[in-house]
Amino acid sequence: MCGIFGIVFKSQRQDLGRILIDAGKRLTYRGYDSVGCAAVEGVDIEDDKIDLRKDTGTIDDVSKKYNFAKMKGIRGMIQLRWATFGRPSKLNAQPFFGCDTNIVGCTNGNIVNTAQLREKYMAEGHTIRSWNDGEVLVHAIEKCYNDTRDMKKAIMLSAKELHGDYAYVVTTIYDNTMHTVKKGSSLYLGVGKDFICCSSDLPSILPLTRMIVTLNDNEFVEFTWNKYNIYNLADGSLISRKPVKSQFDIESATKEGYPHFMLKEIHEQPSRVDMLLKVLEESQFVEKFFERLNGKSGRHNMYLMGSGSSYNACVTGAYYFNKLAHMPAIPVIAGQFIDLYGNALTDESVIVCVSQSGETKDVINVVNYCKKIERGTILGMINVLGSTLMLNSDVYLPLACDLEVSVPATKTFMNQVVSLYYLALKLGGEKGTVGTRRYEYLMSELRKLPQILDNTIRTTELQCKTIASDLARHNDSYCLGYGVCHGIALEGALKIKEITYGHCEGMYSSEFKHGPLSIIDEGYPVIYVTTPEDTNMIISHMNEVSCRNGRVITIAEESSALRKHSHDYIMVPTSSTMLAPILNVIPLQLISYYWSVAKGINPDQPRNLSKTLTVD
Repeated sequence: MCGIFGIVFKSQRQDLGRILIDAGKRLTYRGYDSVGCAAVEGVDIEDDKIDLRKDTGTIDDVSKKYNFAKMKGIRGMIQLRWATFGRPSKLNAQPFFGCDTNIVGCTNGNIVNTAQLREKYMAEGHTIRSWNDGEVLVHAIEKCYNDTRDMKKAIMLSAKELHGDYAYVVTTIYDNTMHTVKKGSSLYLGVGKDFICCSSDLPSILPLTRMIVTLNDNEFVEFTWNKYNIYNLADGSLISRKPVKSQFDIESATKEGYPHFMLKEIHEQPSRVDMLLKVLEESQFVEKFFERLNGKSGRHNMYLMGSGSSYNACVTGAYYFNKLAHMPAIPVIAGQFIDLYGNALTDESVIVCVSQSGETKDVINVVNYCKKIERGTILGMINVLGSTLMLNSDVYLPLACDLEVSVPATKTFMNQVVSLYYLALKLGGEKGTVGTRRYEYLMSELRKLPQILDNTIRTTELQCKTIASDLARHNDSYCLGYGVCHGIALEGALKIKEITYGHCEGMYSSEFKHGPLSIIDEGYPVIYVTTPEDTNMIISHMNEVSCRNGRVITIAEESSALRKHSHDYIMVPTSSTMLAPILNVIPLQLISYYWSVAKGINPDQPRNLSKTLTVD
């Protein structure tokens, strides 16, 4: 959801505003309903005050309107908001003052008892100006600080009143320190030569320093320009943790000539898959992960759990585990997991938690539940090292995607599917459900996947752009898949919905005749994704649409039979049946991207959405 960044320097900086703007731009994918900056000139200045500027709109528009670049000071913060409590407005924009202008703070997350606290604090005489949970948080800290005159105690006491999952940064005019808290939302600390900073995500820290301190939930940090202390939020005990040099590629957070991050990240997929395969075949992570995945008895329940694109990857992975390892793997939407399977968990249950951010609240809820009942093994598949999911997994597997900036998942979804395919194939080879010769063949084909993906992008992009331009006049469509392509169809539909603002429903193709077929009329677009082994079945399903004058768009390897029954045919390179669904992802991503652009939408920042969802 929201993005926060705070920094403390050794001495006053005339370019503080520019530093805050640059950090904020690297957090844009977290929120773009409103933007705000706060700067403190310095504690030695008589009548010192906090300079606070904020409004609704993008960071480019708001920073220009309020001249953020001219803000100066010894420390400051910026917040980019994705609205939860209170509609997008200048009134609800963050950061916030308390009752007076001696304290300022901003938050990421969701304080679920905001309404009750707002009413309580107003009854106690607090001046509350907005409907936003971020303002309630600042008032909670201010109240406790006024009672104790001790910021450390104020943070610990206010945590008892604030219910929910959040991270925040707060500062006062009284000394050159900042305080930042992690309680269920992502947060990192960066240590530089003459500054220390904190942020929701690494992209805003890495251009300044690579020395990163990973923070755990229920910890808070007091920091100046050259010193930081980490404390336990519950009892105030001091925690020792040194910074570690980050290996993330800074350049991956720039567009490098592409018009949008999404298109850049689509084109990065071959190189990211290549890196992933090296990790899978050469790294120590895989053996540990695989050992837990296989379980003690080999007869355990395995769940593949995720939200959004990650759930769609889980659906695809479930087909791979059945086809290759002859093992049931139950794909579950993270938010449904506890109600569907919570009481059925045993000591031998394996829960594969799939998340690009490692901070998705629905996923973390399941992890916390399993920890509480002390059942099940948590296996994390994550892209963000140091994330909450990584820190709470029994074993984790990195997706090796580098930073993904665009809100729609592309390379993270791709590497999730490839990882699940690799694990299913490896398990099938060990169990003997995949014969030796077939195993060697499939592994050799998998190693060629980066080159095949690159070829797929080069040979399909122009056609996808042409088809997408024509589809831009439609606001309704379906994306259908059969067998192992089911999860791919779900993902294609999600991509179209996310960034074209048009309805597209993903569905198992044989289910289409059980109701949705009634929607078909002249020219209605239906996209099919398929593999060679399912040709006969998918043709039957295509005929249900084409004979009613619907428009059949097919994504598949070359097949004269399929081509004959299609209005548009997007041909992907020939590969093994198991890799074909992965190749089909590329045209779906390209169609959704160019469809969005044709409608004048910025695909990197679809309205109402955020890259990391840390609310229930």
